[in-house]
Amino acid sequence: MKKGITRGLYSLLGLAIIVFTSACHHEVAKAQPSAPPPPAAPTAAISADPAYILHGQSTTLSWQTANATDINIEGLGTVPANGSRTVYPPDSSTYELVAKGPGGTGTASARVTVSQPAPAASSSNPEPTFGEAVKDVFFDYNRFNIRADEMQYIQTDANYLEGHPAKIVVEGHCDERGTAEYNLALGAKRASAVQQVLIQLGVPAASIKTVSYGKEKPFCTASSEKCWQENRRGHFVERQ
Repeated sequence: MKKGITRGLYSLLGLAIIVFTSACHHEVAKAQPSAPPPPAAPTAAISADPAYILHGQSTTLSWQTANATDINIEGLGTVPANGSRTVYPPDSSTYELVAKGPGGTGTASARVTVSQPAPAASSSNPEPTFGEAVKDVFFDYNRFNIRADEMQYIQTDANYLEGHPAKIVVEGHCDERGTAEYNLALGAKRASAVQQVLIQLGVPAASIKTVSYGKEKPFCTASSEKCWQENRRGHFVERQ
């Protein structure tokens, strides 16, 4: 009986040794390090002040970038991550900023509109009157930003007003679509946009007032696109 018990104990002891030995040879899995986060994408911003200038005048470009190692502005070449520079564009130009880094590429652009000086009036021709020289500025539907093709007329207006100082009112007008309240607000924005560009071009701010008539004083009364375009304008009136 004692021999059977002894044999059983030896068997259990041997099994325990085998299990222990196997455990010692089993490698514990090591935790894998987590992958690093991807690099942040570059950001870019650029602006021009002023955005409207006369030929020969300067504007200042200002830019900011982040997460970029290679920053380039078209026409200027490689630039620091943040900075500003004075430029004298001979013609209307778009300055594109490209910022590259490990996380990709970021871009931004700034548009500078350059107005060419109006030709000098011939001595053989009589001086134009205010109504003949100062042209209205027209707008796209539901917009109050100055269109690029209208800048030449604002430039002509500014040239005349600089040479013939006058007090003026810029009236904001809209077409018949939309509520009266909405169009009064839109007309005010149009008149203000014309006023601000004239000031940037050298017309004294004190000489310009603005008023909005919305759709209340149409220049054309037909319900057509051609007529609506006639009514979307900044209209100039000379005041005493």
